[in-house]
Amino acid sequence: MQTASRVVVVVFDGLRPDMVTPDRMPNLASFAGESLWFREARSVFPSMTRVATSSISTGAPPVVHGIVGNSFYYPDVTRDFVLDTSLAEDVALAESRLSGPLIAAETLGDRLAAHEKSFAVVHSGSAGSTYAINPRAAANGHWTFSVMGHDATRTPHAIDEVVERFGPLPPRTLPRFEETDYVTRVFAEHVLGEMDPDVALIWFNEPDTSFHYKFLASAETDAIMSAVDAAFGRILTAIRGRPDADEIAVIVASDHGQISSSGVADIATLLTEAGHKAARASSRAINGADITITGGNMGEIRMVDGDMDRRDAIARWLMQRDEIGMVFTPSDDPVHGAVDGTFSTALVGLDHARQPELVYVLRSGTEADAHGLPGLGLITGGVPVGGGMHGGLNRHELNTVLILGGAANSGPAGPTGAPSGIIDIAPTVLDLLGIAAPASMRGTNLTEIEARRQLASVSTVEAGIGAFRQQLITARRGNHLFLIHGGRLST
Repeated sequence: MQTASRVVVVVFDGLRPDMVTPDRMPNLASFAGESLWFREARSVFPSMTRVATSSISTGAPPVVHGIVGNSFYYPDVTRDFVLDTSLAEDVALAESRLSGPLIAAETLGDRLAAHEKSFAVVHSGSAGSTYAINPRAAANGHWTFSVMGHDATRTPHAIDEVVERFGPLPPRTLPRFEETDYVTRVFAEHVLGEMDPDVALIWFNEPDTSFHYKFLASAETDAIMSAVDAAFGRILTAIRGRPDADEIAVIVASDHGQISSSGVADIATLLTEAGHKAARASSRAINGADITITGGNMGEIRMVDGDMDRRDAIARWLMQRDEIGMVFTPSDDPVHGAVDGTFSTALVGLDHARQPELVYVLRSGTEADAHGLPGLGLITGGVPVGGGMHGGLNRHELNTVLILGGAANSGPAGPTGAPSGIIDIAPTVLDLLGIAAPASMRGTNLTEIEARRQLASVSTVEAGIGAFRQQLITARRGNHLFLIHGGRLST
């Protein structure tokens, strides 16, 4: 079994693997060339940051950890608004009402703490994403720094410690050049240089933020990609300058990809006009609505009063709309949903007790965007048209970066098409340190030869009614289905 004395994990939020090229990201491209690159690695559904972060920390899909969306209506916590998992106050409210953690599954941090291993995190994402990577950081005796400040971490003393050494937290600008530089200094000089934890993780909020608002492959986005690549080069230099460099495993990952937006479909307004008064998640109020709805390029729809006849009517209405790409409903069937023509939420690992009554994905395809990158689809809003979005099942949203280097790579370097995904990160880290993964983790140790050589068992399923036909392509590894690509079939 491959072992390491330390593990360093570097996460680039939203980075598409097809954008890791020598011209855009020379340091990362060079690292990939000398390491083991799982080129077909996959995120989970919904392919959103807090969902994916929870899957990275728990080594499992949403059916295990229960974070079923970046935002989701959760009456057990509050009936007044849709829970926003990016907000520290919403996470705290959930924990107070649930009398326990919002993420109840055992995490990487929990397992490390149980074996008296240290874990340090430097994070530049939201408070909710920072929470999700190690929900019980304080209880575990771990250290989590957030560039967002005291309220965004469960270990606020980390903020004081860093500010005393590196000065005030950086201003928020777009692209996030200042934040990228600041967190890189903290990670390379303080965490790796002085703290020297058993596991160190840094989470860059770029290129995700610039993809959203400055567009994929624009000049500004290419500039921030160059900046985070240079930051990665500084981290590698810090690692390679250590006397124990050969014993340190380096894992590079992204949580999801992105596609460009081609137009807006205001599903909430359309549903209201169709007689189903909709409360948007962003409104932070239900106000007597019949349903709640989240948005992006996919979303959940929940019946405020639990009316399943309304749910069925909305599902049929959705499947008649040209804007809709896919529709899911809960079902005991592993493929087909409760409403004819829909897929089951179980098919995409979303069948947790917190799952919504209805999930929709807006139409998307693999045609090129304005910059020549494949992947283009509708959104409900939230970013300017042309900006990037993620959450759905387009292959360019699901395909993630996953590279094992340093002491994590014992075999031949280069790309492999073996089925893999973000759920494999935590089990791999644990096994590298000689710690068995808990049974709740659905991932596997990717350093093992068997995992590298395993071929995917690819299958395609279809569902639909009338003119609506949807398709999902999956790759099976053991009992887990990796989601390859989903969308509406052309008629």
